[in-house]
Amino acid sequence: MKRRVELGLLFSCSGNYQLLSAASKAGAEAGIAAVNADDRRTVAFQPVARDPEGKTDRYAPLCAEIFRDSSARHVVGCTTSLSRKEVIPVLEKFGGMLWYPCPYEGFEANEQVVYMHACPNQHLVPLLAHVIPRFGRNGFLLGSNYIWGWETNRVARDVIGDAGGEVLGERYLPLGDTDVSRLIAEIRASRPNFILNNLIGPSSYAFFEAYGRLGEEDGHFTPERCPILSCNLTEIELPAIGPAAEGHLSVGPWFAPEPGAASKERAIGPGRGSAPENAASSFYVAAHSAVIVLADLLDAAGAAAEAPRPAFSGRHFATPYGRIAIDPANQHASLPVKIARARGGRFEVVEESPAVVSPDPYLSRYDPARVFGRPSLRAVS
Repeated sequence: MKRRVELGLLFSCSGNYQLLSAASKAGAEAGIAAVNADDRRTVAFQPVARDPEGKTDRYAPLCAEIFRDSSARHVVGCTTSLSRKEVIPVLEKFGGMLWYPCPYEGFEANEQVVYMHACPNQHLVPLLAHVIPRFGRNGFLLGSNYIWGWETNRVARDVIGDAGGEVLGERYLPLGDTDVSRLIAEIRASRPNFILNNLIGPSSYAFFEAYGRLGEEDGHFTPERCPILSCNLTEIELPAIGPAAEGHLSVGPWFAPEPGAASKERAIGPGRGSAPENAASSFYVAAHSAVIVLADLLDAAGAAAEAPRPAFSGRHFATPYGRIAIDPANQHASLPVKIARARGGRFEVVEESPAVVSPDPYLSRYDPARVFGRPSLRAVS
């Protein structure tokens, strides 16, 4: 007889980032279904779902409601960094755990959170290391006006400076704002080598469309000469962007393989981390993987997995990402790093790490000389 374990799901089904949230929720639900169907498991998950409707002030109360009204002590959920930070005091109060399935800006490690997607040394740094030698050193930074945009652009300023480049502009829009005309005018005037796009949802889609029109007017602003770079763009948003996404670059731990291609992620076995055919997003895969890792801990340790940090030490987990580990010092996942170009409504991988990359959320091991080479000397008079 399997032990029944209630598991919180805290995802918005509406709002500015609903596509990302819906993908994560679907991944978590698929992970629950896989675990419950696996006769080798000792646990079966019962979801306890709450919908904050994209409203930041609803995350903390609904998270508390999950803990008060059910036996759940683990929650898979949140999409934005702001929502994650909102629930951390609730997690600390109730002794709960959040399994966070989205890329984020780093510089955080909380013992109540397991970070299942990429941090800066697994997304921003390798993306800039790929782009700068190929396109040039000078960038223009965009962001939605909240934590993800602010902090990712802050790190980008430092990394671009380490490469000997300049930030030619940095602009923000309120969440949901689609008036990007000022951004386009400033990019046209400054003529950067690339644009780092940290806009979210409709703001991002509007920018891609307007930038595509700019490229039709001026050949400098094409993906071949001045690409848009993203650290959080996946397949699920490509239909909302349409042809304007073509040729631009993204980075992530997982991109959907070509139809019919052999996939090591799918070879793990049912209920033990196999990625289903409809796993068309790293957000989906991260949430699915979170459920698989939690089930592995509960199978092995039972109630001891309520405080899983010691259980991560020395362990590897078979997930839709492949074989990964969770660093017990910071509770971030080791992950593959893949850089991909949008082509025909999907992504084609153009560079990937030979092995999983260990998390370094504070960039304490980041070495600019190793990433970009020694800076060249400039003669001065």
